[in-house]
Amino acid sequence: MLDKNGIAKRIAREVKDGYYVNLGIGIPTLVANFVREDISVEFQSENGVLGMGPFPFEGEEDADIINAGKQTITTLPGASFFDSATSFSMIRGQHVDLTILGAMEVAENGDIANWKIPNRMVKGMGGAMDLVASAENIIVAMMHTNKAGESKLLKKCGLPLTGVGCVKKIVTNMAVIEVTSKGFRLLERAPGVSVSDIQNATEGTLIVEGDIPEMTI
Repeated sequence: MLDKNGIAKRIAREVKDGYYVNLGIGIPTLVANFVREDISVEFQSENGVLGMGPFPFEGEEDADIINAGKQTITTLPGASFFDSATSFSMIRGQHVDLTILGAMEVAENGDIANWKIPNRMVKGMGGAMDLVASAENIIVAMMHTNKAGESKLLKKCGLPLTGVGCVKKIVTNMAVIEVTSKGFRLLERAPGVSVSDIQNATEGTLIVEGDIPEMTI
């Protein structure tokens, strides 16, 4: 299986030259550490940063330079800082090529729940609502099951939805999965993980066609 860095490494392969990419809170923030050095990518954070780089080394953090999750970040040459109105104009105007989000649950039709667990205090949905409503290419980075071993890839989300029918692809610690009109289609399996392992960990409809290759990261 993959760890969080492994998930981020695999998603980094989806990032293309010239892309503007929004990184959500959690595993997605790690993607910036693994993008190929021979391509040019602009990472955007909805708190008003364009040109995010990898996380800083310990002792080199600048508390004034943070991402939307309030983590300290680095910036690349040419980076810019702006207000939230400008940042969300970029998002709502569909000027972001790829959005990478974490999730608590994803349904087989592409619904995503990633902002609220009932009876727990939250500050609000934040930028996730705008991202899922505006983005045309959404990849979810998540663990395949919760701490109790229950599937997080479901027939129908049980938690409050962030967006409906918007997720295109999912990368978990077990697999790479495409969301289709017929359900989850298995594309790749993580090293050491069998197809039956993935089937047993997936509540939603899982489509398996032919031999499923082991992913390379």
